[in-house]
Amino acid sequence: MTGTKLHFDTEPPYYAVIFTAQKNGDRASHDAMAARLTSLVQGMPGFLGIEYAESERCIMVSYWESKEAIQAWMAHSEHQAAKDLGKETWYETYAVRICLVENQYGS
Repeated sequence: MTGTKLHFDTEPPYYAVIFTAQKNGDRASHDAMAARLTSLVQGMPGFLGIEYAESERCIMVSYWESKEAIQAWMAHSEHQAAKDLGKETWYETYAVRICLVENQYGS
């Protein structure tokens, strides 16, 4: 998965979860899991959209209506399994940041 964007028209405030990582493992299995989770997350209550890019680092930003929606996704069993695999297999380093989006602009 080299990049994807799901558009949404939500006005702030909403939340962004920013995931960044340096990969070190099997890219094929990582990309298959990323595609599975992207499909799965779209059905989660409170999910608004996602952006994903990859170069030397993997960067994924997901957008959410509330902190509770984020917590529900973080507790989801398949997401938990993917996080464990990431720590053990795919990522040399990673970080997760949760932010409140208060303003936005652009074309």
